[in-house]
Amino acid sequence: MTHEALKETLIWAGKVLVGEGQDDFTRGHISMRLPDDPARFFMKAHSIGLDEITMENILTIDLDGNVVAGTARRHSEVYIHSEILRARADVHCVLHTHPPYAIALSASGRPLRCLSQPSALFYEELGLYADTINLIRSRELGAGVARALGRGRGVLLKNHGVVVAGASIEEVVIATIMLENAAMIQLVTDAAGTPAEEFPAADIAQLKHDISRPEQFKVNFDYLVRRAKRRA
Repeated sequence: MTHEALKETLIWAGKVLVGEGQDDFTRGHISMRLPDDPARFFMKAHSIGLDEITMENILTIDLDGNVVAGTARRHSEVYIHSEILRARADVHCVLHTHPPYAIALSASGRPLRCLSQPSALFYEELGLYADTINLIRSRELGAGVARALGRGRGVLLKNHGVVVAGASIEEVVIATIMLENAAMIQLVTDAAGTPAEEFPAADIAQLKHDISRPEQFKVNFDYLVRRAKRRA
């Protein structure tokens, strides 16, 4: 995919995320590794909403967190992205947002259980970062988030937000939406009473396999882009 095509996908990702309630004023940010230069990545700029990403304000940043192209202000939490991309060669896209149900789940001290189909996507792949409620403004804190992520798909930042990582923009956006849905269902279920037992691990693992194929993410992302275009 060309740089222009990647930027275009980032632009629509931002609009989709806002449409799905993943925005929090101008907070939240998404990045995508350059396919021809793995030590650099595109990233949303500071002081704009996710739905305000444009070709002109996308920054190019290196793995030390330095802006190498672009004139917009850089997010202070750039180290979430740089340290995960440094630690995980298989990860190309990183997203950090503040979705309310996922934050509430992280604050509860309870792990995500497989009480819904979306939760199966994160079965045994969701870490917890609990070192601070503050912003991740240093390389050391970013490395801590990367360690909490491990080889998984996502990490709850306790009382703060979520970080989701994956191979593509489409995968990460859809997975983040699914994580929030899973957290909502769990909190509602917990509020209604004692949840029933989860399905057997083998059944959950099969569902996880079935819903985590790359084409599944693209189909659903493309649908949300079409919906965003209709609303524009």
